[in-house]
Amino acid sequence: MDLNSLNRWPRQSDTKNHDLFGNEHFGTEAPCVIYEKKPIVDPKGNIVPSLYSAWVTLNNPSQFNSYTTEMVKGVIAGMQKASADRSVVAVVFTAVGDKAFCTGGNTKEYSEYYSMNGTEYGSYMDLFNAMVDGLLNCKKPVICRVNGMRVAGGQEIGLACDLTISSDMAIFGQAGPKHGSAPVGGATDFLPEFLTMEQAMWNCVSCEMWSAYKVHRMGMISKAIPVLKLDGKFIRNPLIKTENYVEDGEIVYGDFKTGEAAAEAKKIISEATTDFTQLDKEIDKIIYVFTNLFPNCLMMSIDGVRAKKKFFWDQAKLLNRHWLVANMQSEAYMGFNAFNNKKATGKDTIDFIKYRQLQVECKPYTTEFFEAVMAPLLEK
Repeated sequence: MDLNSLNRWPRQSDTKNHDLFGNEHFGTEAPCVIYEKKPIVDPKGNIVPSLYSAWVTLNNPSQFNSYTTEMVKGVIAGMQKASADRSVVAVVFTAVGDKAFCTGGNTKEYSEYYSMNGTEYGSYMDLFNAMVDGLLNCKKPVICRVNGMRVAGGQEIGLACDLTISSDMAIFGQAGPKHGSAPVGGATDFLPEFLTMEQAMWNCVSCEMWSAYKVHRMGMISKAIPVLKLDGKFIRNPLIKTENYVEDGEIVYGDFKTGEAAAEAKKIISEATTDFTQLDKEIDKIIYVFTNLFPNCLMMSIDGVRAKKKFFWDQAKLLNRHWLVANMQSEAYMGFNAFNNKKATGKDTIDFIKYRQLQVECKPYTTEFFEAVMAPLLEK
């Protein structure tokens, strides 16, 4: 067939707008989600015309970039906007500051609004599920740029991303079983894809924090990049054992230093400055690789890998939503209120021993039950 003959058929010449949202869910002042486009740069630092990365940035540093209800909407909107933007090659999902990528849901909201208000929390979980779906369905590669703590729900949305490049000062872990919830916002589905079943189990339930070097060694993230500068030179996180891989027959690479070694490390950190230059150069390198691949073949490959994470997430997300609603009437109420009021009580958890003892006595959940396990207010 003569391809020119195709010109005989009517064609629309306008460009369609596939955005579901405008900019109503983005902002610049915390708490909010910032959406911005940055030019693609080649290995020599030259700007590639007309092509960009979309940066979806959590902006709530005073609360360790925990996501409020409105911020969840911002992430959903950001992923959809990047998906529909023809000029965007990849998405960088990150946060403001150098202390935290994200520590999960906003505990103040959880404690003061959603606890004992399960139906409302169900509506919130519909948004949360849409946020994870947005990450897993984004039609551009999603890179998690970890600038600090990636904990609890922050770990879950980070695991939903396609690649992770992390500051070596970051820590990773879950917090749910210690603070009144379960990491069923993705961690229970995703962790076994990254770790062995034993490692996934312990990481999921222990609430133990792991260093960026440890999770890199275990295959959970792509790279841990030094961000501390001392006397003009980058240094590795001095709090972490990176000098040796094995000590006394045990793998220690990535473990936290203790005692005098930890005290000396903290002194070094206090004298150093934070510089994300190397981290961002690594991000630029990855995006440039994506830029030089067939876009449809790239996304078919990514969606093929994502499908393994999506399988278990899709099986469980709706049932988990209903459990979380019910849990807001009991353990979540205790856990979130304990954490939210730690300044008033001096303790961020309940009395777990007392809790189990009351269960042995078959005590029902009442106001008296809650008061018995919650720490008393500190005397002024």
